[in-house]
Amino acid sequence: MMNANPDYQCDVLIVGSGAAGLSLALRLAKQYQVTVLSKAQVNEGSTLYAQGGIAAVFDETDSIESHIEDTLIAGAGLCDREAVSFIASNARHCVQWLIDNGVAFDLDPQAAGDMRYHLTREGGHSHRRILHSADATGHAVETTLVSQALSHPNIRILERTNAVDLILSDKIGLPGPRRVVGAWIWNRNREQVETCRARAVVVATGGAAKVYQYTTNPDIASGDGIAMAWRAGCRVANLEFNQFHPTCLFHPQAQNFLLTEALRGEGAWLLRPDGSRFMPDFDERAELAPRDIVARAIDHEMKRLGVDCMYLDISHQPEEFVRAHFPMIYEKLLTFGFDLTKEPIPIVPAAHYTCGGVVVDQHGQTDVSGLYAIGEVSYTGLHGANRMASNSLLECLVYGWSAAEELIRTLPAIEAVTALPAWDESQVDDADERVVIQHNWHELRLFMWDYMGIVRTTRRLERALRRINLLQQEIDEYYRHFRLSNNLLELRNLVQVADLMVRCALERKESRGLHYIRDYPDLLPEARPTILTPPDYIKR
Repeated sequence: MMNANPDYQCDVLIVGSGAAGLSLALRLAKQYQVTVLSKAQVNEGSTLYAQGGIAAVFDETDSIESHIEDTLIAGAGLCDREAVSFIASNARHCVQWLIDNGVAFDLDPQAAGDMRYHLTREGGHSHRRILHSADATGHAVETTLVSQALSHPNIRILERTNAVDLILSDKIGLPGPRRVVGAWIWNRNREQVETCRARAVVVATGGAAKVYQYTTNPDIASGDGIAMAWRAGCRVANLEFNQFHPTCLFHPQAQNFLLTEALRGEGAWLLRPDGSRFMPDFDERAELAPRDIVARAIDHEMKRLGVDCMYLDISHQPEEFVRAHFPMIYEKLLTFGFDLTKEPIPIVPAAHYTCGGVVVDQHGQTDVSGLYAIGEVSYTGLHGANRMASNSLLECLVYGWSAAEELIRTLPAIEAVTALPAWDESQVDDADERVVIQHNWHELRLFMWDYMGIVRTTRRLERALRRINLLQQEIDEYYRHFRLSNNLLELRNLVQVADLMVRCALERKESRGLHYIRDYPDLLPEARPTILTPPDYIKR
């Protein structure tokens, strides 16, 4: 059944309300009508919780070429140099756009002119090039963008609304080349599926760290955009590279509180329970080594010693310095009974960032016409086998700008469809065993942590794949017979992304960057991305 009056219509539908989605929305809204879907409140997402900052060359002693080389080194030979160069070269004007829109980065009282910002250094960087707003940069960026978007007449924000699936022209019988024409969306306030007609759709849904039992990410990071794009026929790449943040607070009441890498950039040490440092034993860069090395070192020491955590210590720095540079972390830790200025803080690694994603070009265009993917959901070639600190928000901003430029150029030639199919719920019932969803949810996250974690084996990965296949059958059956819920939608997407992650990991017969597998501990002579292509039955 075709719905002649769709529930929503716009020029561009953006799924996700973080730095990538909102920066794109604001750039497009000067000329086009934009609808933004937000799964929770508009400001809830990974951007809000980003502590460290944004990498960009603002120091006259630094250079774009140095930023490029540092990123290539951190990416363990798997970065795309052209993509890295593109992002590093466009970093400054995209960060300046944020500044012009009201984001207040910390200033250096001893500097003057264009070099007035206080810059920090993080792991993998050879220079101080991290612009930040104290230790809550993401909060400053997100709240500023949200404020601008809420007040813009051409931006409509739908909160508590999930995208269910993309609507493709060929699947609803429209003539002409295959393209995306909108999406089915789950309105959690009304508990019903609605439609949104759009000339272009952008997924900016972030990563998939919620597939793991322990993560620094908010609950909404469930891989939705990756799963939807795969079902629509898009290739994905490098999903075996899941970054584990080395320093997440170890405390029963702290589910996802990370301790920014900037702490180590300002001199914090990693300690064993006996107070001895261990990072110099693993890498000459010690605490400033890239995250994959630091996370594996912590994991190794915990397993070797049979202990639950390691410790992060910056108490040797002056108290005034620590409180001035890390006020949010200092206050938060006090609520858990820790004083950052006086004692070591217990930490463990936790799943943090999805380095792979949906394959895109330099404008964020996917394999499907009219469908774009920007931010953590995408694979641009920037991160390679390991993301360098503070390049993530930068990628969001650069591709928000680049996708906007492309959409402004191409949208005039795209004709909107006049009707979309209504969602058919005639064959489904109300779920009577929601405990099944909860059970599958916990099972998935636990075995992904155990079998697809920091250190892997082929046997563990094969075991994970068998469990995933069984879960997929159960969830597909459930999806066909019962009405939707938020948990069902997220679980369906997480299981799909877990399948892609494990399949990517099994494809890589080496240990590189974030992917360490005991069966293949050495590097192959040639670094190649792992690219998966959807089967034909999905594309039809």
